[in-house]
Amino acid sequence: MYYGSNHALKNISLDIDADRITALIGPSGCGKSTFLRTLNRLNDTIDNVTIEGNVEIDGVNIYEKGTDVVSLRKKVGMIFQKSNPFPKSIFENIAYGPKINGMNKKKDLEELVEISCRRAAIWDEVKDRLNESATGLSGGQQQRVCIARALAVDPEILLMDEPASALDPIATAKIEELMFELKNNLTIVIVTHNMQQAARVSDKCAFFFNGEIVEYSNTSKMFTRPENEKTQNYISGRFG
Repeated sequence: MYYGSNHALKNISLDIDADRITALIGPSGCGKSTFLRTLNRLNDTIDNVTIEGNVEIDGVNIYEKGTDVVSLRKKVGMIFQKSNPFPKSIFENIAYGPKINGMNKKKDLEELVEISCRRAAIWDEVKDRLNESATGLSGGQQQRVCIARALAVDPEILLMDEPASALDPIATAKIEELMFELKNNLTIVIVTHNMQQAARVSDKCAFFFNGEIVEYSNTSKMFTRPENEKTQNYISGRFG
């Protein structure tokens, strides 16, 4: 993949396991978030981007000509580093995607909002505040509302770009607990700079450096017996 003449991602080959958490780690500017955005074609929104090769989900190349990008992004949800609730009520935030997809009955929307909030572990905190603005919530609550909003359209895959980096330790722990629950029926790919977080939450880990994957293995193996010296140096804090 290129940004203009800059070769941002090189020789990437990666099989991501279903219903598992895969962490992408590496120093700033190494290509982690760029790779994450290739998985739901968010890089399409950036000028002068060229992508070579295939990205296959369920055996289908998502860069095939004629791909319905809206349907793709319904299947592959995204949670960003900074929580980004719409300036609407909590209810309207979560009901937004289902409404676009044709769900209009109030009862159906109410049921789906509750289910999505429960899945995102936020229901007990917002059930009496659904008509209040989502922007009035704490940072951690806003992030879980954004997760509920993504879950409301029933994705198969959830991409998380440093979802807890702006949160305090208690809110971070809630996001991590939520990830453990969600992976029972969701594939999660997370970018994180936090080595402890990667070690805690992920099943597999990919170490990126200068736009390439240096090492990809089970997380426990990578953190105890890395095969590459660069991986060892990064995990031990010698650079990054």
